[in-house]
Amino acid sequence: MRVSAAVVDRLHGRFDVRDVEIDEPGPGEVLVRIAASGICHTDAATRDGNLPFPLPGVLGHEGAGTVVAVGDGVSEVREGQAVVIGWPWCGRCRHCRAGEHRYCQSVFALASSGGRQDGSSALRELTGERLSSHFFGQSSFATHSVTYASSLVPIPDGLPVGLMGPLACGLATGAGAVFHTVRPSPGASVAVYGVGAVGLSAIMACVSTAATRIVAVDRYASRLALAKQLGATHVVNTTQEDPVRAIHDICDGPADHAVDCTGTVSGARQAADSVGMLGTCVLVGGTSAGAELSLDHGSMLRGKSVVGVLGGGGRSLELIGALMDLYAQGRFPFDRLIESFPLERVEDALEASARGEVIKPLLTMPD
Repeated sequence: MRVSAAVVDRLHGRFDVRDVEIDEPGPGEVLVRIAASGICHTDAATRDGNLPFPLPGVLGHEGAGTVVAVGDGVSEVREGQAVVIGWPWCGRCRHCRAGEHRYCQSVFALASSGGRQDGSSALRELTGERLSSHFFGQSSFATHSVTYASSLVPIPDGLPVGLMGPLACGLATGAGAVFHTVRPSPGASVAVYGVGAVGLSAIMACVSTAATRIVAVDRYASRLALAKQLGATHVVNTTQEDPVRAIHDICDGPADHAVDCTGTVSGARQAADSVGMLGTCVLVGGTSAGAELSLDHGSMLRGKSVVGVLGGGGRSLELIGALMDLYAQGRFPFDRLIESFPLERVEDALEASARGEVIKPLLTMPD
């Protein structure tokens, strides 16, 4: 079947939108007609080599659309059903059996090997040459995606299908870190470093908890203003004041929790320094490969925890499903973060995101 896709041919290369061939779904797979796919920092990082993925291939891992065909043995979804494509998981390892699908022991192979578990790819050039597929199990920078039925999350009737795609990764990452790991107790203080799409999702999630001091930390005044509108009780502009000192002032001492969404070593260290005894620093943002973080040993002995969170933790079905329900109830207005671009403007979308002009780009597919 011929479809359109944004193909990256080489490391640091541009996305070239062109026609390619896609397989029919195999056993346990479905074919999804993509309505739209969010652009995540991980897509740009992979194009630039910070996450191994064989090129040429198709990226994209925040897709949503409609199931148009199902493979053998599929009972989870039906043709015509609107779905978000969540992360892949093997279902066999001890983490999957414990319900921690984001920590599937095969997740990195499933996400970035460039094909199915048997090594085959679902995508080819029109000349027959292989293209890497199944990026995070989907490769959704395309009009169609062959993906695993077990990864799909049904979209409730009445919700805009294309808008739901970013819940698959970036937005679930920030919100899930709060719901699954931070879990603020009544009256707790939470500092969120970096209020892009992930950080703003963490802010919105905090609003649905009993935290009473929600501090947004960033260098962009426009993002801090939006964070305030979305529920931050305080904001700290890092171009104007030292964030650690400012947080200590706001919280009458160290914060109870800090969530680092900056993806920088300096931001992670500041987040760790912002919490005190029995405090928790949650690392969410991914930095460059091989980066190392140093911490003050003495302060770590005071019951402080530093923990990494992958994709928000938990299971896509429950987490993404809950975020869709919260959106429908007006309690998770993530649509305010999104700006749409047609697929052929994928490079414009990436550049606008890199400049900080767009919080969450969304690629819409042609009819």
